[in-house]
Amino acid sequence: MDYNTDRTPLLMPEYGRNIQQLVEHCKTLETKEERNEMALAIIEFMGQRNPHLRDEENYKHKLWDHLFIMANHQLDVDSPYPVLAAEDLITKPRKMDYPSLDNAYKFYGKSILQLIEKAIAMEDGDEKEALIHVIANNMKKSYNVYNKEHVQDDVIFRHLKELSDNKLDLTSLESLERSKIYYAANRNNNNRNNNNSRNQNGNGRSNFQNHKNKRK
Repeated sequence: MDYNTDRTPLLMPEYGRNIQQLVEHCKTLETKEERNEMALAIIEFMGQRNPHLRDEENYKHKLWDHLFIMANHQLDVDSPYPVLAAEDLITKPRKMDYPSLDNAYKFYGKSILQLIEKAIAMEDGDEKEALIHVIANNMKKSYNVYNKEHVQDDVIFRHLKELSDNKLDLTSLESLERSKIYYAANRNNNNRNNNNSRNQNGNGRSNFQNHKNKRK
């Protein structure tokens, strides 16, 4: 009985034992011409066994890399791509740079800082004022979520002033509830609630009238 434990280890099990044996046989061929011809045939067979690789970018290059891995990097053939060396598999990838915020208020996030920069660059007017109020309201939400506590508006105004290098100042505003953004949002909510109430009352009167007509 030929057990798997007695066989050559599968370096890439997803290709199966047959392809692994073909690669081992290719290594034993005497001439490079024969090895090149068989390597091309193995690549085609590998592509047929794993058609999902065709959806990936440079899938042919990946097949050749897999071929050299299965050959334990001991296959002397002409590859159309740079030959994958064993050292390439153990080289650590370059450390990714993680964006960091150079201030004490990291909980506001980078998007708030980008909005602050945009507001600073805008010309004075209603549009800039509205954006500043939007920024302050979002800062308050972020602060409350991160610190799990209610924050006073004057703290938000102070943070906004610091983050904008004193270029955006809402300290003259008593609270965010007095901003135009707050009033506009409340007005829309009140109108929506009033419309819903009128609709409900109208439906109630209509249902009552229909009930009276049925009794007649």
